Amino acid sequence: MRKKILLLLSSLLCMLLLTGCGGSNEKTIVFSDAGWDSVKFHNAVAGLIAEKAYGLKVETMNGSSPIMEAALVRGDVDVNMELWTENVATYQADKAAGGIVDLGVNFDDNRQGLYVPRYVIEGDPQRGIAPLAPDLKKVADLARYSNIFVDEENPSKGRIYGAIPGWAVDEVLFKKYEYYGLDKNYIYFRPGSEATLNTAFVTAYEKGLPIVGYNWEPTWISGKLDMVLLEDEPYTEQGFAEGKTAAPSVVVMVAANSRLPGRLPEYTEFLKKYHTSSALTAKALAYIGDNKATYDQAARWFLQQHDDLLAQWLPQDKAEAVRAALKEK
Repeated sequence: MRKKILLLLSSLLCMLLLTGCGGSNEKTIVFSDAGWDSVKFHNAVAGLIAEKAYGLKVETMNGSSPIMEAALVRGDVDVNMELWTENVATYQADKAAGGIVDLGVNFDDNRQGLYVPRYVIEGDPQRGIAPLAPDLKKVADLARYSNIFVDEENPSKGRIYGAIPGWAVDEVLFKKYEYYGLDKNYIYFRPGSEATLNTAFVTAYEKGLPIVGYNWEPTWISGKLDMVLLEDEPYTEQGFAEGKTAAPSVVVMVAANSRLPGRLPEYTEFLKKYHTSSALTAKALAYIGDNKATYDQAARWFLQQHDDLLAQWLPQDKAEAVRAALKEK
């Protein structure tokens, strides 16, 4: 009898461990959030589908790109919906070591670099803005225009808005700043967040003021403001790393911890089919800006606007479950 009781207690303990620990993990998907708007939007879309079609609990982990990459390799994070492959120094090594797997391409029609509002170059007669830098075409040309892009804290120099500290591209941009000799007449200003960078661009744009700085596509900025990407030398891998060339059009992957396909095979199949575009993403981000919408609200709007994507991404029963959820208030 005593042995039977011990066996029964052992069985109950095992069941508790499985349902309390493993079961919880089996039903949870953790998304990587390195801080920019588009990844937050894609997390919201994939998260809504995780909840409504697959009954998963959704969590998000925040941190810089390098920290989030390490978390993905460890398995603290399950999936990165927007891994900019050329901007993550350890990406290839992490794949080769088996820590992460590529599930598919989210989009690959993007650009990044130093942008100025179009009116800086061409003017805007409707707004009464004269062209301030009509010959500005290339990054190298900035050397002649530091008196246009004045730094508020040090008016004797110009200001270039760089990337966010901790982003891999920030190091590249700073090398570019030095390579073209812009450090002689410009301050390289690192905004503390994407929101700070966006605020700088929008404030300048609304006032018709000159500004030059880092941005990328897709963003709600690219979906809403008329911006010009300054030209650079043709891309080479080594040249880009040294700040001497244009950035490549980066393949933006949906990447996962290598254990995810075995743990959540059906949801992984959806992630493998998840594909958007820079233009679609920019429109969604512009919707957020224009309507002061949350990322979750934007995800619902996006899927209502693009029902065809549900048919491409999901089996019929799962797509219907999401459609039913979208009709709920």
